[in-house]
Amino acid sequence: MKRIMQRSFLILIVSLVFFGGICFLAFRLLTQNSMWVQQPYNGHMSSSNGLAQAGDIVDRDGAVLAHTDASKNRVYHEDLTTREALLHVVGDNSLNISTAVQSSYRNELTNYSFIWGLGMPNSLKSGKSLALTVDAGACRAAYEALGSHKGACVIYNYKTGEVLCSTSTLSYDPENPPEINEDNEEQYDGVYLDNTISSTFTPGSIFKIVTAAAAIKYIPDIYEQSFYCEGEYEIEGSKITCEEYHGYQNFDEAFSHSCNCAFAQIALQVGRENLTKTAEELGFNKELFMDDIALVKSHYDVSQAGDNELAWSGIGQYTDLSNPMHMAMLCGSIATGGTAKAPYLIQDHDSFLAQLGIEKKAADVQMLDANTSEQVKVLMRNAANYYYNARGLDLAGLNFCAKTGTAEIGEDKEPNAWFVGFTEDDAHPYAFAAVVAEGGYGISAAASVVSAAMYELVY
Repeated sequence: MKRIMQRSFLILIVSLVFFGGICFLAFRLLTQNSMWVQQPYNGHMSSSNGLAQAGDIVDRDGAVLAHTDASKNRVYHEDLTTREALLHVVGDNSLNISTAVQSSYRNELTNYSFIWGLGMPNSLKSGKSLALTVDAGACRAAYEALGSHKGACVIYNYKTGEVLCSTSTLSYDPENPPEINEDNEEQYDGVYLDNTISSTFTPGSIFKIVTAAAAIKYIPDIYEQSFYCEGEYEIEGSKITCEEYHGYQNFDEAFSHSCNCAFAQIALQVGRENLTKTAEELGFNKELFMDDIALVKSHYDVSQAGDNELAWSGIGQYTDLSNPMHMAMLCGSIATGGTAKAPYLIQDHDSFLAQLGIEKKAADVQMLDANTSEQVKVLMRNAANYYYNARGLDLAGLNFCAKTGTAEIGEDKEPNAWFVGFTEDDAHPYAFAAVVAEGGYGISAAASVVSAAMYELVY
């Protein structure tokens, strides 16, 4: 009898494991059934590395960015520069750029069906073209302005979430991809990464937006304080340096001057705990999404920092790292009173889960309270009006709020150049971020990239 009970118990355990496996398999089949479509070894999709049956990809104005011709070859935009500018958005015939549309949405493009696979009857097929939110002309303009530098530019509508411009360098022609080997791998290092969503860069002074927000929240008399800058400020026997002598200045002036000495002092007053808390509220160390694609996390960690390192972190150095799409979202949250609209690139697509209404959608992100965001907005507006505009910067004639960054990345290298912010225009509510790796100064190198793209969007 005891042996029968043991065997019965064993059968029960095996049955439960088997049933659990079936349930897991069913769940994976329901939620990830299209993953096989993305495999290049799939024999049913051998032509054009699986894109022989793929539909068109068009920009927001209907310009064809990719299509399959009569010979089942995948063909891209007729203009070489436009093809290169949109490589990381559209993709090529391979799956090397995993975040590109032709990788992430290959099942929609090929009319893959949960029931029929690729053999769905024509009478039941829905449209298989994908319309993107990007403007090809704006992407091309930003790409040309980036030149030979590694970098990225993104502009998105902070009221709707539409990504209007997204370009990343370095790039190549998707119709003539390079054969990367030991001889040229340094030349193409990182070429498969979309720097707008999959890379981080030392932020430099654009991080002062975070430090300013923390100061507003945690230093009650921040607007009554005066900060003295003589070009350097010593902490723990090591100097924080500033490029100019600013003399005495208040909080607003220190932000507009982008004074390192002042913001080093402010970071120390805020303290590591409150600065970390504010950074994380503003999206650092958090997983953020564009559509259902995770952005690489921006990084802020001062848990092991001394006072000198904490001060440097408050001005965007130390180990700080920022992602361009995240920085555009952060600026969009300031523009809207504290909430970042979730960015998206696909205007519409008909995946199986979307048809059921249960597809994962990126959620809007609450970053700041309304009072703090309004005060940071004023700081960024003043910086634009009294500093950037005074130097002749123009964003298609639009009023804007902004912050530049010039991030030191090594003695033998030029700094990373940043320009982030947002427009104040009901017809063109755009948040933006541009980074030019080893590009020099933000006001000259990165702002010109945003300006070029903005003109294409507005005119």
